[in-house]
Amino acid sequence: MSQSTASTIALPGLSEAEAQARLAAEGFNELPRSNRRTPLRIAFEVMREPMLALLLGGGAVYLVLGDLQEALILLAFATLSVGITIVQEARTERVLEALRDLTSPRALVIRDGDRRRIAGREVVRGDIVVLDEGDRVPADLLLIHSRDLQIDESLLTGESVPVRKIAAKDGDLPTVRRPGGDDLPLAFSGSLVVRGSGIGKVLATGILSEIGAIGYSLSAMETEAPRLQRQTKRLVGIFALVGGAVSILAVVLYGLLRGGWLEAVLAGIALGMSMLPEEFPMVLTIFMAMGAWRISQARVLTRRAAAIETLGSATVLCTDKTGTLTENHMTIAELRTPDGKRLRVLDNANTGMPTEYGDLLQLGVLASAEIPFDPMERAFHKLALERLLGRKDLNSTDRKLVRTYGLRPDLLAISNVWRSAAGGGNCMVAAKGSPEAIAGLCRLSAERFASVKTSVDAMATEGLRVLGVARASHAGDQLPDMQTGFDFEFRGLVGLADPLRLGVPDAVSDCRSAGIRVVMITGDYPATARAIAREAGIDFNDVVTGEKLKTLDDVTLSAHVKTATVFARIMPEQKLAIVRALKANGEIVAMTGDGVNDAPSLKAANIGIAMGGRGTDVAREASSIVLLDDDFGSIVKAIRLGRRIYDNLRKAMGFIMAVHVPIAGLALLPLLFGLPILFGPIHIAFLEMVIDPVCSLVFEAETEEDDTMKRPPRHPEAALFSRPLIAWSLVQGMLAFTLVAAIFLLALHWRMPENEIRALTFFSLVLTIVGLIFVNRTFSQSLLIALLRPNRSLGVVVIAVAAALGGTLLWSPANELFGFGPLHIDDLAVTLAAGVAVLVCLELLKYFWRERLKT
Repeated sequence: MSQSTASTIALPGLSEAEAQARLAAEGFNELPRSNRRTPLRIAFEVMREPMLALLLGGGAVYLVLGDLQEALILLAFATLSVGITIVQEARTERVLEALRDLTSPRALVIRDGDRRRIAGREVVRGDIVVLDEGDRVPADLLLIHSRDLQIDESLLTGESVPVRKIAAKDGDLPTVRRPGGDDLPLAFSGSLVVRGSGIGKVLATGILSEIGAIGYSLSAMETEAPRLQRQTKRLVGIFALVGGAVSILAVVLYGLLRGGWLEAVLAGIALGMSMLPEEFPMVLTIFMAMGAWRISQARVLTRRAAAIETLGSATVLCTDKTGTLTENHMTIAELRTPDGKRLRVLDNANTGMPTEYGDLLQLGVLASAEIPFDPMERAFHKLALERLLGRKDLNSTDRKLVRTYGLRPDLLAISNVWRSAAGGGNCMVAAKGSPEAIAGLCRLSAERFASVKTSVDAMATEGLRVLGVARASHAGDQLPDMQTGFDFEFRGLVGLADPLRLGVPDAVSDCRSAGIRVVMITGDYPATARAIAREAGIDFNDVVTGEKLKTLDDVTLSAHVKTATVFARIMPEQKLAIVRALKANGEIVAMTGDGVNDAPSLKAANIGIAMGGRGTDVAREASSIVLLDDDFGSIVKAIRLGRRIYDNLRKAMGFIMAVHVPIAGLALLPLLFGLPILFGPIHIAFLEMVIDPVCSLVFEAETEEDDTMKRPPRHPEAALFSRPLIAWSLVQGMLAFTLVAAIFLLALHWRMPENEIRALTFFSLVLTIVGLIFVNRTFSQSLLIALLRPNRSLGVVVIAVAAALGGTLLWSPANELFGFGPLHIDDLAVTLAAGVAVLVCLELLKYFWRERLKT
């Protein structure tokens, strides 16, 4: 605020004693800290997972039995899973902490008649706050003085254009007390003063402010458990019950038939280990962690790893307009002269600026601040610097700004008076403002005004924000008190737009081909929403406004959101209602946004996607995914990767289930038929140490299927293990078990030594598992084509498996630990033939199973 203006206002404000009393009674001007989960609390929650509980329980049993090595292996698996989960979860949910930073700027207040600068958190209700250009509003205020005041409320409304503010009449509170809209006597916490100055009285602080209400709604929301996590948990529970029952039965049978109950317990534990899918949680964790890394290569940060697979199943993408589809900065798109001629600036970016349009642009610059802060005035200056550099009169040093006439509620125009020494003291006046205000200043005839109005309507239909520009001359030193005292000449219209981001139409088209419906939700006007939706390629029949939404109950709203794709003049709580209505219809909703107003809907959506560059900390903290480069096209890349990750996860999980069939079968077969025990706990642990790297390295690195972005999203309730996939896993497992069991029985028939039988069977099983890797690499293509697809991890894993097998056979300590005898060339040929036989048979069967596996 200027000193001249300030001196005319004598406001004592609160006394320091009153301020301290209210601070003690009502608390600091900040949001309460969220009840963040500590790593210890997260660890306790993870420990309650049934699979991890079984792992830890198994490790404890082995400690009691004195088998330290097996206990350490199991405990290592459990500890690794718990550690990774703690690291992932501890990075989430800092929403209220980010809000605290936004609501605690420094504030200039009047107390005891003196101005003093205090911390924003110490502002109290009833304080008198002084606002100036560049200040962030520290609390919700009722404006008691306003001088050409404009405030950027995009943090709360999502709209980039600042709104005008006026002083309250006689201190009366308006009936509308929400952000957004011009000529309201309210300023809201967290918003930014971009022009002018003002004085306000604090109405609300902390959680009672508008931004505090958003924070409260965030803290009250519960984040849904990821669907994949729920499915895996249920599956693990089923396996645990079945495995436990079979293990108990095996212990009883062994004890009754063979009499050694201690050996029976050990055999039962080994069988239970073979049937429990302890790989599932680890593979899921590895896939999500590696998926987050892969997505980060596309400039997308994953804050919640579980959102990766959910992203691949998204059916609706709700996007904000400002800063998401558009660039969130004003750009001059069109210039129109008084005779109706127009220049589309964006279509003629590399051509010269004709004189008549250059004069119009120059007037716009002269009607703006010399150092602009307002987004529209910055657009004038930017274009002038780009296109009018050769004009010597643009920044003439002999021209001086002598007076500015600011906006008034009854005259929405700004005029700058410039005096030139070379002109003998005469003044040039440049004005810009609403077309109606400029037409009034120019005293246009009704016929002429109708012509101007036609042009304005045509530009508004294209989504442009239209300003009129005028010029006047004035002789003498005495300037009129008001802008209406000048004799203005109408010089044309300027259309400003928040331009669409490059690549948005292609991204929308890709979403459409992938069966994802794009829905635009904006606080802007319907005409602007239509223009942007049309330009972006979003299909729509009509625009649903916030006013209409107010009249709809939940049932009617749910019906509307099934087909509506463009929503305009939407308030934050309405965004949240739209997201909830879509979810109620069974949609998997991805929501993009960048403002504080978007945070509740980002958190409520199945996948919240925040813009990292222009997005607020609050939006980022409330989201699951952050676009680091603010590129809407990155969403499509993330969706593609999400689908790929889910496809590969299904392949890995199906593979794990298939592998457990022969492992469990070979552990159970000797117990049922009184044959020599093949595998002990060390063998089972070794197999599962082979399985885990195979799954995490080979399947995770698989490239996407050809139809990844050409098929519709999977059904929201589709199970990770579909019936065809379960059946296919069982077929694979039974074939592998039959073949390896036949080798085992034949070796017994040939009366081979027991340690050689164990080695032969074990090697046959491992090479059969390697064969299953090749079978499961792709569901839609043949083995030959799959072999041509790059996957460096596959070679690494095959070499690692070969090295591990060679070590167990040739290294004496390992040989003794596993109880293996020597294998000859013909024995190794049998094991290799087993892997090849499984591979060939299953490849032939997969041809008939291929279409069912895609579902």
